[in-house]
Amino acid sequence: MLPTPKKFFVTAGSSEGKSNLTAFDNALLKGRIGNLNLMRVSSILPPGVQYCPDMEIPPGSLVPTAYGFIISDVPGELIAAAVGVGFSKDTFGVIMEFSGKCSKADAEAKIENMLIEAFETRGMELVGTKIAATEHRVEKIGCALAAVPLWY
Repeated sequence: MLPTPKKFFVTAGSSEGKSNLTAFDNALLKGRIGNLNLMRVSSILPPGVQYCPDMEIPPGSLVPTAYGFIISDVPGELIAAAVGVGFSKDTFGVIMEFSGKCSKADAEAKIENMLIEAFETRGMELVGTKIAATEHRVEKIGCALAAVPLWY
């Protein structure tokens, strides 16, 4: 059984690459998570977890991460990705991810609305949020990525 994470941060990065995979990798690097092994997780933030925006995770670590990304090879296209964490007063939180063909502001607005809906659906009070977002105007092959890495 894996331990429950105790720390997290929110991040976003966007970049170009010569292929879809290198565009994705370069966006990970811009988001400070390019040298980690991400294990994609769904959308619950453990109770009592601490926000650590400057956290350094050792390279090669297996890191539970909620993330969203978009890759495009359409020159001139605007792409964006965002993540948001919603906090409750005394229990777990909720993470939402979004990516699409839109602006950073549009992606942030979608995340805010998704967090509100997630808390309403659960009958919980939303007491705060942390959001990270990015947008990218594609030159050849671009990627926009946003993530919430969880750590121990």
